Amino acid sequence: MQSFWNERYSQDEYVYGESPNEWLKECLAGLTPGKILFPAEGEGRNAVYAAQCDWEVEAFDYSDAGKRKAEQLARRNGVRIHYQVADARDVQFPEASFDAIAMIFTHFPEPMRNEIFPRWIQWLKPGGVLILECFSVGQLAYQQEHGSGGPREPQLLYTLDTIRDEFPGMDPSVLEEREVMLQEGAFHAGLGKVIRLIGVKR
Repeated sequence: MQSFWNERYSQDEYVYGESPNEWLKECLAGLTPGKILFPAEGEGRNAVYAAQCDWEVEAFDYSDAGKRKAEQLARRNGVRIHYQVADARDVQFPEASFDAIAMIFTHFPEPMRNEIFPRWIQWLKPGGVLILECFSVGQLAYQQEHGSGGPREPQLLYTLDTIRDEFPGMDPSVLEEREVMLQEGAFHAGLGKVIRLIGVKR
């Protein structure tokens, strides 16, 4: 998969665009800036936006090409982000070190999710916020009808019950499945079916 993402990110164009995810923008607007983590951050559009909003940003992905483009985007926008190239299973941070974690289209198979998600939530401070947008299982039909992107393997997609089960220590203020019009570069474009979460750590 590392070679897949390096190849996808190797072109000059930002394949998911340079603008941040709309759900992330909406959520950050209601939060006081602090320290935020972006797992599987790709080309950096969301991390750079958070830095522009005065957040201290940590990010990781296992794509070298993604890191290069993220740092390029940060320089162009006059902000700093700290970005690691690492497998999601190997990243380490101290417990209770983040005020927010933003998981924007972070899709992993269930066995891997069971390993990494509990550790990620340990990194969140009590009262910290988890922001999530991911493709639902319903996106499979939207891919065929609208060509709006996302994983084609059902095991990489989510249901509302999946989110509830995999983040048991979070109190959701928003947990919903909905249609959205995606305008995020060449690979997230068109009508899609997503799950959105704002959760507060107990």
